[in-house]
Amino acid sequence: MMELLKQLCEIPGISGREERVRTFLMEAIGDKAQCKVDALGNLLVHKEGKSRGIKRVLLDAHMDEVGFLITHVDEEGFLRFTTVGGIDSKVLLGKHVLVGDNLLPGIIAGKPIHLLKADERDKAVDASDLRIDIGASSKEQAEQVVHPGDMAVWDTSFEKMGNLLKGRALDNRAGCAMLLKLVLGEVPYDLDVVFSVQEEIGLHGAKTAAFALTPDLSIVVDTTTAADLSGVPEEKQVCRLGAGPAISFMDLRTMYDKSLYDAAFSMAKRLNIPCQPKASVSGGNNAGAIHQSGTGVRTLALSTPCRYLHSPAGLICEDDLTNGLILVRELSAAMASGQL
Repeated sequence: MMELLKQLCEIPGISGREERVRTFLMEAIGDKAQCKVDALGNLLVHKEGKSRGIKRVLLDAHMDEVGFLITHVDEEGFLRFTTVGGIDSKVLLGKHVLVGDNLLPGIIAGKPIHLLKADERDKAVDASDLRIDIGASSKEQAEQVVHPGDMAVWDTSFEKMGNLLKGRALDNRAGCAMLLKLVLGEVPYDLDVVFSVQEEIGLHGAKTAAFALTPDLSIVVDTTTAADLSGVPEEKQVCRLGAGPAISFMDLRTMYDKSLYDAAFSMAKRLNIPCQPKASVSGGNNAGAIHQSGTGVRTLALSTPCRYLHSPAGLICEDDLTNGLILVRELSAAMASGQL
């Protein structure tokens, strides 16, 4: 699965620009399942199992990553941009990015510190005051290769660091890798899988997919913030790398089905794999849209803990990814068979 994840993390695909990610997934799936692309850009996959099952189960992983859109090219050839998704402006200055369809190298630039006024030095720079430098010397030169509406993403290599994996867009190519691996194998019951678009800007893809598929139950496979860092009290760490997938009981968009939450921990214990609660009522994911679809969908969120979420480089534990896949496979089978 690590090679699949590496390839996925190296594909640029911010919200609304997921085409390359979707193409990779479709080519990887081939004839292993039936694929359809809806009007919004979701990849809807129907995986036939050995039997049909009693309940219709939808598995979701969003394809999009946070990033940037170019909004203007100035007279000196610098690029103004807006952030796409939740990015803390404190992590921007001096970072390397890849711009446009041709993935041109660029650097996020701002006013040098020695030119800042005293009050400016005491606060984080606003993204609107930053520019991307692609080495162009004029507006005309820059516009030969970049235009407003082009995307930009972090320029980050994928690397193995001991038992940890570093990469860009782990949120949520980690979830995509898990569900792709599931689709490529055999499953006991039919499954619907959506590789959804535009999660980072409002859960748009999941809303239309759930409306179209009308599932009975759903598992949202995503990543979540791990703050297991030096100096952070244990009760504020949310979840920890290496302690297994994190299961949400509540976030800012969803109150999760209690019986499914309990079943996830019981299943993990039975399988002898680690599992942990997401110990914070914060954030949200596609469950916020899916669980309210139709007459309601019983929903579970299973997330891979990730340090430095929405920054140039995230870190996840390979074991958490592997154990998450095992748990999703078993839980989805139990759901489809009517056991849950």
